[in-house]
Amino acid sequence: MDRPTPEIGASVPYNVLSRGSWPEARRIADVLRKETIGGALLLAGAAIALVWANSPWVGGYRSLLAYTVGPAALHLDLSLATWAADGLLAIFFFVAGLELKREFVAGDLRDPRRAAIPVLAAAGGVVVPALIYAGVNLGGEAQGWAIPTATDIAFALAVLAVVGRCLPSALRTFLLTLAVVDDLIAIVIIALFYTAGLAVLPLLAALLPLGLFTVLVQRRVRSFWLLLPLAFATWALVHASGVHATVAGVLLGFAVPVLRRDRGEGPGLAEHFEHRFRPLSAGVAVPIFALMSAGVTIGGFGGLRSALTDPVAVGIMLGLVLGKPVGITLATWLTARFTRAEVDSGLAWVDVVGLGVLGGIGFTVSLLIGELAFGAGSELDEHAKVAVLTGSLTAAVLAAVVLRLRSRTYRRLYEAENVDADRDDIPDVYQG
Repeated sequence: MDRPTPEIGASVPYNVLSRGSWPEARRIADVLRKETIGGALLLAGAAIALVWANSPWVGGYRSLLAYTVGPAALHLDLSLATWAADGLLAIFFFVAGLELKREFVAGDLRDPRRAAIPVLAAAGGVVVPALIYAGVNLGGEAQGWAIPTATDIAFALAVLAVVGRCLPSALRTFLLTLAVVDDLIAIVIIALFYTAGLAVLPLLAALLPLGLFTVLVQRRVRSFWLLLPLAFATWALVHASGVHATVAGVLLGFAVPVLRRDRGEGPGLAEHFEHRFRPLSAGVAVPIFALMSAGVTIGGFGGLRSALTDPVAVGIMLGLVLGKPVGITLATWLTARFTRAEVDSGLAWVDVVGLGVLGGIGFTVSLLIGELAFGAGSELDEHAKVAVLTGSLTAAVLAAVVLRLRSRTYRRLYEAENVDADRDDIPDVYQG
């Protein structure tokens, strides 16, 4: 019989893949529903880009990417491709910043024991792929080492929507937390390693609108006519500094206060903004970025073979398909070993492996880092895109196989988690 999971704050040992508390499980289920729709739109955008870039109308696609729009006086006359990568993805990272802060301030992860395993698993899923890429490209194109380190939660959830509808809440929670931490690591990597020509004055100037934004949101101001101009000014100044503008999205997300419901504080501004901006991020920003970035012209079988045999592509594919599951599983096992944690009742280490394989779906941020590393539209960037697409699809297929093999177990656990004999709208497994 499954052991009930106490509420946050109870002094109990934390198991690997614990289902967590009922409020957190309910919130994550709502988040995943929205992200799953976004994942389907992302895949649609990527498919359209690939077909368009390999059609007789490829010239129109290239013209669309290069079309310039924006105020030249503010040095923001940017191509649509740049607006997608620097502007729309800032919304994506703003939501990621809100999610990460909410997890560590009001979610299950404010307990260090609960936070340790998914955080270290995400770190392992970054380090091992980077090492594999570096090993394959030793003495070669080393700047692409970060491309296979990212996990695309929307793409991963689109796979889950097809093959893992009855995935237990513990696995969904672990995957979402891992992906959110992975996003934070990615933005740190972008800020530290993919910033060229740093301009200090615009970066310092960005602190003024960011500070005003922080003061207003801390005072619970939610008037968009005040907050949006400050957010845009912060983004524009960070963009002008040479630091990738998506960093501004994370900083703005971290500035928003999070309230703790266990103290009776109720929904806070972070939940309000997340409710408003997550559909925009998942349903608009990420799919449009996929449309603008995934359109690589393959050039037939010969072109595909040339791209996939490039050491850059080999390093990326091995990093995603092999490095991610090895890094995530190894880091989780080592953390559990040293903390004496055990896999929660009904689950097994093969489930961690399955999530690790699913973590090898690195799409949105991987494409972004590829453009930063090699220059958008360059031959190496094109090869990197082919590798990201191939590696992500391979990881998706392998993850689907692993999850399907465990489908009976997952269905049994899922059904047990939804039993509510006393009809109090709280499943019985979440009550002591």
